[in-house]
Amino acid sequence: MLKSSTTSENETIASIAIGGFDGLHLGHRKLLDALGKNGALLVVEKGFSPALTPAQERCRYTEHPCFFLDFDAIKGMEASDFMRYLRVLFPNLKKIVVGYDFRFGKNRRGDHETLKQMEGVAVEVIAEQRVAGISVHANEIRNLLRDGKIELANRLLGRRYSVRGDIISGQGLGKKALYPTCNLDTGDFLLPKEGVYITQSLIDGKLYPSVTFIGKRLSADNRFSVETHILEEDLEVKEDKAELFFLAYLRSNKKFDSLHELKRQIGEDIEKAKRAFTG
Repeated sequence: MLKSSTTSENETIASIAIGGFDGLHLGHRKLLDALGKNGALLVVEKGFSPALTPAQERCRYTEHPCFFLDFDAIKGMEASDFMRYLRVLFPNLKKIVVGYDFRFGKNRRGDHETLKQMEGVAVEVIAEQRVAGISVHANEIRNLLRDGKIELANRLLGRRYSVRGDIISGQGLGKKALYPTCNLDTGDFLLPKEGVYITQSLIDGKLYPSVTFIGKRLSADNRFSVETHILEEDLEVKEDKAELFFLAYLRSNKKFDSLHELKRQIGEDIEKAKRAFTG
């Protein structure tokens, strides 16, 4: 049932935090803070796609080893069977950290009180975390991103939301008639609402101020793309990957009557982004 892990040293693990951990947001970080020495994350992978942190991306935001469980393989287990499985998986387990709304086992009948039946294992329950009156949950962050509410999503995450991807060939129109861009294939990452964003782009190990477009190219070929223009830089990209950090939403996706009108609008977007960075 254990899908994969970052370590094979299960016997060294003394404490675990259990959850989905998509996004590794502020609420999750409270669980991590409570782990102590020889702690690990037991990630219950529900196969969300797209996700805030697809698969192993979760491991980037913690120094603790990550173990991945397939939700489909354990959802039918009785709570008692799951607790016995934890004993086998982590023979020296002394502590379990879970969120206030944690449920497990068949029909979600188990909770943190059920876990306390495990002899010799302390259970720490992390209270609900709220930001700006909003309960911090991965679903809430996903909804905020889909609405283009980047700043609020970032507050709940406790960091700038980012996506990573392969740099791919675009249609070539930007460099010829508009502004040069890097085009990305972002795979299973959840993308924010279609539109234009102020971003930062990590390329070849350096962070650049940038403007990023997400959506269908309504004024060109109508194909979906993720395109980033680096401000005041003419880059010769050496690596084939990039990471985008989202800072603010500028405007919605629009169709323009001509490439001239589109270029004028992009120019305005670039100037707004420059002012944001200098301000």
